[in-house]
Amino acid sequence: MAAKIGGGGGSKFDLGQNSDMNVTPFVDVMLVLLIIFMVVAPLATVSIKLDLPPAKAPPPNAKDKPPTFISIQDNGLIYVSFGKTDIRPSSMDALAKDLAASLAVPPGKDPRDERIFIRADRHVRYRQFMDVINQLQRDGYYKIGLISENLSPA
Repeated sequence: MAAKIGGGGGSKFDLGQNSDMNVTPFVDVMLVLLIIFMVVAPLATVSIKLDLPPAKAPPPNAKDKPPTFISIQDNGLIYVSFGKTDIRPSSMDALAKDLAASLAVPPGKDPRDERIFIRADRHVRYRQFMDVINQLQRDGYYKIGLISENLSPA
């Protein structure tokens, strides 16, 4: 709050009004808010590791084995791909054994280091899908890819 000191008439104790704005409280509030945001901002960041594909895909080799797919249908049935065309039914309990057989890795190499792709029917319940993901993680398969196919609407 400011007061007018000099002249201007009136009585001896009449100081008058000063129309200048006092910005000290405004600056104090802004500095407090700045400090709060500086402290809170690093806590709000969450890091998720992403395995991004390379900008240019390497050329496919004829010797490369086909990828392993897990297919989930809306009725809860699970299928595992074997080779390029063979697809066999599986269950939650036998999923790890079927994946190891499907991956057919050479001796001494861990099949859990291979990438597995999951595709699901569009009407699969989220719970069914997450049950498969959780089972894979319990069995030690952490390299999981999700397949999205553009299909014409039914």
